[in-house]
Amino acid sequence: MTTPERRELAPGLEISRVLTGLWQIADLERQGPIDVDAAAAAMDAYAEAGFTTFDMADHYGSAEDIAGTCAARRQGDLQLVTKWTPEPGPHTPATVREAVGRSLDRLRADAIDLLQFHAWRYPDPSWLDCLFALQELKDEGLIRHLGLTNFDAVHLDMVLNTGIEVVSNQVSCSLLDGRADGALTEVCRKHGVHLLAYGTLAGGLLTERWLGAADPGPEGVKTWSEMKYRRFVEAAGGWDRLQALLAAIRSVAEKHGVSMANVAARAVLDRPAVAGVIIGARLGRSEHIADNRRLASLRLDAEDRGRLAAASGALEPIPGDCGDEYRRPPYLTAAGDLSHHLGESPSPYPVRAGVGGRMRADSGTVWEEAAGFSRAVRIGEHIAVSGTTATHGDRLIGGDDPAAQTHFVIDKIEGAIEALGGALEDVYRTRIFIPDLAHWEPVARAHGQRFGAIRPANTLVQAGLIGSGYLVEIEAEARVGS
Repeated sequence: MTTPERRELAPGLEISRVLTGLWQIADLERQGPIDVDAAAAAMDAYAEAGFTTFDMADHYGSAEDIAGTCAARRQGDLQLVTKWTPEPGPHTPATVREAVGRSLDRLRADAIDLLQFHAWRYPDPSWLDCLFALQELKDEGLIRHLGLTNFDAVHLDMVLNTGIEVVSNQVSCSLLDGRADGALTEVCRKHGVHLLAYGTLAGGLLTERWLGAADPGPEGVKTWSEMKYRRFVEAAGGWDRLQALLAAIRSVAEKHGVSMANVAARAVLDRPAVAGVIIGARLGRSEHIADNRRLASLRLDAEDRGRLAAASGALEPIPGDCGDEYRRPPYLTAAGDLSHHLGESPSPYPVRAGVGGRMRADSGTVWEEAAGFSRAVRIGEHIAVSGTTATHGDRLIGGDDPAAQTHFVIDKIEGAIEALGGALEDVYRTRIFIPDLAHWEPVARAHGQRFGAIRPANTLVQAGLIGSGYLVEIEAEARVGS
């Protein structure tokens, strides 16, 4: 049987193109504790077959402990890929170090091969503080490589232009979910970043088990994966649309004498920026080692790709951008909301009472105190946001890319408005100032990406900006509930 494919994800980090996902550990532990040694032995069987790369997270139950137990038995031939998904709100370098230290202890490692970071809310800039602290730990050697998970194209580009050394982004990507195929793939190819695709089999829904089956309904799916991806099916147009897709996958599978899972995974592996697909394992309960090994020899031809593309094209697009299922309705999660993941999110910026019944939000830049102004002020239903540049603390976000700076400026504006009880959709007026007319189009297009459905009144003018490196400044006005 063909040896599993491998790919260099980053210098010194070669991975199996089929990563074994350990999210199911947390699901299995809903029924009770797992025998760590037995699960590690089951994990070892994957490694012996050539599937040496394992994907997990700090919140996947005992996954890191199991992986650490397995790694301790082997001669350093595993690639352990984990995630950190901190609660929203402020984090310090010390709390970031503590979180990474916990994973290192559980993995029994002196460095993490790939640490992937998830940010819950972009309008709260504390996610950047986490990434800067992680970059410092990478420079120190506790993390070998940094990755992201569930980042959209805009914010991946922002991170890379800011100078944070990211090598990968893990996102949902399947024949059911094509959100990663457009702008995100373009950003990855521009910067040389790889995608790691999860949800490739849609929690098993893209396999023989569900072909011709009646819709089980919300009560008929049992695992967290099935619960989650049934919501994706609903968003994509419903069970009949799924069956049409499954029929197309089956026809290609029969032609090549392979499983439907092989076809669904191969279709994603062949996408331009994808370095690997993550296929979940219920360690000690069921395994797919032999089936996964067939992937290496499967080649889809033009006819196959056309048939699969037509079936996928008949689906409704999954709403939003990559990762939006964790950031805004409709929440395409197992629970249909964020109750499994989060409590109440803190305000993006501190809010204080001002004179005359005003409320004000501050972003913490030195000039707010020195020059006597607020990032935003609310009087009654009205919110005014000061001219805002791509500053976070003493750092410039977005580097010398005007679009990246613009998106961070709009994130700051959104955060200030949210802090005062409004939403970006409440904005009815923006004013944009740029020092270099050569940048007007990328700035305007970035504004259009964020405000295209809102359509506030807008003015864009050329003007000198105070401060070094700033390519754009924006002010905004909003009316709450408008």
